[in-house]
Amino acid sequence: METVILAVVIAVVVLGALGGLIVGSRRKKPLPPPPPAAPDITAPPAEPHIGDEAETPRDEPRRTIEEVDLPDGSAPAAVEEPPVVEELPPTEIEVPEPTAGRLVRLRARLSRSQNTLGKGLLALLSREHLDDDTWEEIEDTLLTADVGVQPTQELVDGLRERVKVLGTRTPQELRGLLREELLKLIGTDMDRVVKTEPEGRKPGIVMVVGVNGTGKTTTTGKLARVLVADGNSVVLGAADTFRAAAADQLQTWGERVGAYTVRGPEGGDPASVAFDAVKEGKEMGSDVVLIDTAGRLHTKTGLMDELGKVKRVVEKHAPLDEVLLVLDATTGQNGLVQARVFAEVVDITGIVLTKLDGTAKGGIVVAVQRELGVPVKLVGLGEGADDLAPFEPEAFVDALIGE
Repeated sequence: METVILAVVIAVVVLGALGGLIVGSRRKKPLPPPPPAAPDITAPPAEPHIGDEAETPRDEPRRTIEEVDLPDGSAPAAVEEPPVVEELPPTEIEVPEPTAGRLVRLRARLSRSQNTLGKGLLALLSREHLDDDTWEEIEDTLLTADVGVQPTQELVDGLRERVKVLGTRTPQELRGLLREELLKLIGTDMDRVVKTEPEGRKPGIVMVVGVNGTGKTTTTGKLARVLVADGNSVVLGAADTFRAAAADQLQTWGERVGAYTVRGPEGGDPASVAFDAVKEGKEMGSDVVLIDTAGRLHTKTGLMDELGKVKRVVEKHAPLDEVLLVLDATTGQNGLVQARVFAEVVDITGIVLTKLDGTAKGGIVVAVQRELGVPVKLVGLGEGADDLAPFEPEAFVDALIGE
């Protein structure tokens, strides 16, 4: 009996073992993942790697950026350090050349351009016989030099009468006669001082007008140098707001001699700029305010409205002491047309003739004074900063006819 029971138990165990093997071969369960290891807080954080770099052991020395080739095989450009910005030195203030005797110093330059007129007249007057044909040639010479019809007639009549009375015509006598008659035409008794020192108030106010292209803004800058050379402090008003470069140009001139420039937005109101310039001049205690205006001559009405407004607004502070008209001497009779237009718009008190060294038509001095009834006060004799000179009739005539 016991043998039978033992046999049955063994059979059951064998069958159970066989069943477990069959089931295990059909479905093998995955083992659970091992628990994560505790992080080592002393180890450095993992770094990402790309491509082959991922297999490089950590203890292998790393390559520098200079040793790593770029995809195209070129080495990387060196990283430039930002440039060191150096502070620019302040604009050096120039000391303008003294104005006293400036025209005399520039006389050689004036003589080169005007000598043709003087020599031509003296040559004609030195002829043995001064007949009607010779006097006509003298008239033509004067007219060609833009002296003007009426002044030419006066000069020729005066010379004829004096030569007839004197009877002798040595070269020295003829030169003396011509000098006297030219001085009489130009005028030695006119007040040619630029008014910048009004009695009982500061600053003096000077408005500069003229057609663009005559050197108006440059002349305003040079006039600032003349005034600074004579010991004045100057404020510049850039009221030519319609020309983009005008304000920059004027400011550059001012910075060179320490003059302060008041400017407004491009295309802004010129009268507003002029008003602010005079206001600044008063607050700063400056001696003179120079106002550069626009010179557009598209219509007389537009010009009149604009300049008239500038004048009215400025005179809310104080009356204008000078209105200087800048004319290009090389334009000759066309300059007289411009002069007439401006004279109808504003009360011109003085004339500045620019580029007088670039023309042989020095007679424009006589013609423009006769046309406007106001004196030439300043003349420009070159491109240099100090080539603007107070007009001196004697030095001018001596340059015309030579020694």
